[in-house]
Amino acid sequence: MMAAPATTSAPNGDVPVLRLANVESAYGPVKAIRGVSLQVRRGEIATVLGSNGAGKTTILKTISGILDPLKGTVEFKGEDITARDPADVVRRGLSHVPEGREVFPLLSVRDNLAMGAYTRTDRDAAARDLEAVFAYFPILKEREAQDAGLLSGGQQQMLAISRALMAAPELILLDEPSLGLSPKLTREIFEIVVRINRERGTTILLVEQNANMALNAADYGYVLENGRIVMEDTCAHLREKDDIKEFYLGMKQAGVRGERRWKKKKTWR
Repeated sequence: MMAAPATTSAPNGDVPVLRLANVESAYGPVKAIRGVSLQVRRGEIATVLGSNGAGKTTILKTISGILDPLKGTVEFKGEDITARDPADVVRRGLSHVPEGREVFPLLSVRDNLAMGAYTRTDRDAAARDLEAVFAYFPILKEREAQDAGLLSGGQQQMLAISRALMAAPELILLDEPSLGLSPKLTREIFEIVVRINRERGTTILLVEQNANMALNAADYGYVLENGRIVMEDTCAHLREKDDIKEFYLGMKQAGVRGERRWKKKKTWR
């Protein structure tokens, strides 16, 4: 069973390592996120919950520089990184694990991991991180000479997370790690994500549809609806909210006669 977060606040207090202020991004004429403001405190796991199309992935792409915002600012460690080149963002200590994993299929597992460390000059430390990665995911050590495209979906997700770790990031953006995985593999992945955060102190911003897993792994959460943040709180408190229980955790309340209230509206209270 995955360990619950040790605290509901950041280990190092309320110092934000990442801050978004009134960010709006679009794909052509379609505005995907609208005035999003959030922050992630150093050393915590924060999560953004939302349905398909809510704008979760767009937030991560905007932070990492893949997508330039129409307005607003993105700050990382107190510096404005709005619309910076993604390679520059990585060098500053921010790694992005995209939805769908996107490993290099024709490169070996070891070469994929080496690609993650391409910005580093501390080769001795990178070698130690490689051993740490193999300790987290022993199957990658077993298959280090195998082409990444031949790995299972779960193994590719492990590789994508490990490749991000090889950059020695202070913050990891993790997009839908449970996508396409079995419940068992999802639990294993989330257990390792929590371990990485607790043991290495790596800050994590997690985007996830599996609200139950995300709320149990993270310290603080935001709920995104139609490109807007409609609720935020500690995950311990969010798990107790009626709207979260009903619309994200599948805990439907019964009406007076025991019938489901199918047309209940979200109140976000």
